[in-house]
Amino acid sequence: MGMFSVSAVVMIAGSRGSYALAGAVTAAGLAATAVVGPWTARLVDRFGQARIAVPATLFAALGSLALLLCVRYGAPDWTLFAAYAATATTPNTGGMSRARWAHLFKGDSGALHTANSFEQAADELCFMLGPVLAAFLCTALFPEAGTLTGVVLLVTGVLVFAAQRATEPPPRPRPAGGGRAPSLLRTPGMPALLTGFLATGAVFGSLEVVTIAFADVRGHRSAAGVILALQAAGSCAAGLVYGAWRPAGPAGRRYPVALAAMTALMTLPLLAAALTGSLVVLAASLLVAGMATAPTMVTGMTLVQGRTPGGRLNEGMTLAVTGLLGGIAGGSALGGWLVEHVSARAGYGVPVAAAALALLIALAGRVRA
Repeated sequence: MGMFSVSAVVMIAGSRGSYALAGAVTAAGLAATAVVGPWTARLVDRFGQARIAVPATLFAALGSLALLLCVRYGAPDWTLFAAYAATATTPNTGGMSRARWAHLFKGDSGALHTANSFEQAADELCFMLGPVLAAFLCTALFPEAGTLTGVVLLVTGVLVFAAQRATEPPPRPRPAGGGRAPSLLRTPGMPALLTGFLATGAVFGSLEVVTIAFADVRGHRSAAGVILALQAAGSCAAGLVYGAWRPAGPAGRRYPVALAAMTALMTLPLLAAALTGSLVVLAASLLVAGMATAPTMVTGMTLVQGRTPGGRLNEGMTLAVTGLLGGIAGGSALGGWLVEHVSARAGYGVPVAAAALALLIALAGRVRA
């Protein structure tokens, strides 16, 4: 999954010559996922992970293949939006995995913290290798190679995941009488958390598009994957340390602190791009900036798990990821627009502003564990 966005940006920008279009297409796909994701998660909670994840993944794979063909054969721009939107049924495997951890370690907050930290580190490892592999395949082989490889890996991975039935949480049947369960959006503390995830997602979405464009301007587009991987590497290392540390105090108190650290560290890429213009310095700054990502995400996801009623974990985790995806979509579109109309250097102001906004939301919402 870490390959798709970078592959789409490189593939579309290379064939159509527009980062604004590439950013808009990926934003539209992520926005569609933000709409469809919670619906898919409710089906997962009701019928079970394996029964829903496999067909949903196969449908999403067809959407990715359709995007590849549309780009390959010069189809009109609107077909790119339609094809990428069809990938919205991609199941939230990270959320399903965290739901399994919560099911296995119910009542053991220490073990759950370690499991969540490991899960975040594993995610970061995938998103560290994914952009590198995608950029390499798209530039060394052919522009569509990243998307094609991503489809094969996604389908294979979901099939393997779905086969692990022993750890799958039991499905939650429809409430007696056919009534609908109350919306999780009405759960105390959830609106502020989800809005904060929206802003945090904008950090990730803008960083990706702006970094690709920044490297491209300097004639080293293939280096973008390595640079983005360093940011994920910093987050992965921080996630492992954070999981082993098991910090004291409620998660609600740690969450604004983590967001403040993210805001401060996200100024480093902006300064590196504005003052030096060096890809080496930028890579080092992203490595350090990434170290605030995993602690922020682990703490935020722990809060979501704590506020989600039993039997609805997949839905709760997917709502959190939906907020992230919506933010990634907005950040991707805004970052692409700034790159196109201002400069790649100016684009690095978006993640700083987005992180600061997430901090303000957390403070205003007075998030408590």
